[in-house]
Amino acid sequence: MIQIVEHAPQEGPYAIGAAIEAAGLPTRVCRTWAGDPVPDTADDLVGLVVMGGAMAAYEDFRGRSAELALLRAALDAEVPVLGVCLGAQLLAVAAGGVARPGNGTQVGWADVRMTEAACGDALFAAVPERLRVLHWHGDTMDLPAGATLLASCDRYPVQAFRIGGSAWGMQFHLEVDEAAVGAFADAFPQEAATAPGVVENASAELAVLARHRDGVFQRFAAFVTARAERTATRAFFTRRAATWEERFADDGPRYAAAVERLELRPGQGVLDLGCGTGRALPALRAAVGDAGLVVGIDLTPAMLTAALRQGRDKDGSLLLADACRLPLPTGAVDAVFSAGLVNHVPDPATALREWARVTAPGGTLLLFHPSGRAERAARHGRPLDPDDPLAEEQLRPALRTAGWDLSRYEDAPHHFLARASRIAGCGEPVVGNHVAENDLAG
Repeated sequence: MIQIVEHAPQEGPYAIGAAIEAAGLPTRVCRTWAGDPVPDTADDLVGLVVMGGAMAAYEDFRGRSAELALLRAALDAEVPVLGVCLGAQLLAVAAGGVARPGNGTQVGWADVRMTEAACGDALFAAVPERLRVLHWHGDTMDLPAGATLLASCDRYPVQAFRIGGSAWGMQFHLEVDEAAVGAFADAFPQEAATAPGVVENASAELAVLARHRDGVFQRFAAFVTARAERTATRAFFTRRAATWEERFADDGPRYAAAVERLELRPGQGVLDLGCGTGRALPALRAAVGDAGLVVGIDLTPAMLTAALRQGRDKDGSLLLADACRLPLPTGAVDAVFSAGLVNHVPDPATALREWARVTAPGGTLLLFHPSGRAERAARHGRPLDPDDPLAEEQLRPALRTAGWDLSRYEDAPHHFLARASRIAGCGEPVVGNHVAENDLAG
């Protein structure tokens, strides 16, 4: 779901909305001007768009605190963000920058200059060095440390910027069409009067601008689409990472007991996929000894940060990566441990094949959860799902197809465990033994 936040009826998403709709992405609109509450989490978001408005980002207004909190949550979870005018200023503030009054009102059609950094940007790389856009603002911002300036002009130097790798702000109104320009002029006639021809010239200006405008927003929609599954996972787990250890403090012994079932030997290499805060890492390290390789892999930076706070980096290397696209050679490890991840990957069959690829023939896979399937279903108020990828009738053939032989299946009241062996001769050819610990440092 892409969340759109509107502050005024005339300042809708226009061309942004058209690009999102064309990409088939579902949207949800929060009309703060109509009294809609701002969502309090980014849990179900794959994108966030915050539009403009007449209020000031540096002054309190209804919903401002909630919007800043939502923007911060989106930044933390690397949810793709697009902020326009007021939305750009709020994005800058949420990231640690400062919004402030500008040097008078800037209204009308005028150029912005792309910076050198824009040439390699995911949205602006195809935009010409000079772009004539619609300005309609009187405030500006100082960017936070680490932000990348993408477009500028003499009067208002901050015109477009990127924060991190997935959040963009635009001071100018790239989203407008002719209807939008007319709506702006009707809503702010005194400001429109300071820019003769702003409405009359809109058709000609937009005829030149439209190709670049549509390209930027189509690339944003494609960016959101390509990352949607990863974004949803990160958004869900980021907010929970700080309290994960407290919520599941009693699970440690269950993880240690599950690790014993891997029957690891000293010197072997093992992955903990979807390691979260790294609860299994101490037991895995104890099993393979100082000479073995232990790598905890997770998709959510906040989870790995929590693992660092717990000191789990002393038990193994921590790696930010997609468990379905592992940055490891074929046959790199002897075993894979995965607790609860199968139910969170977009395609379990693809994940099982990838895990088989990185495991040497004869290696072991252990799927674990500290709760049984019936226990988890009851906790969520739903019946057991026969299509659950962990149901034995689903899991056994999926494992076999991926190159695993299921040797043990336990769906007990208080734990789930499935143990499988890597079938020799299935999948990719082995190119070497497991990687060394220093190969994954950093």
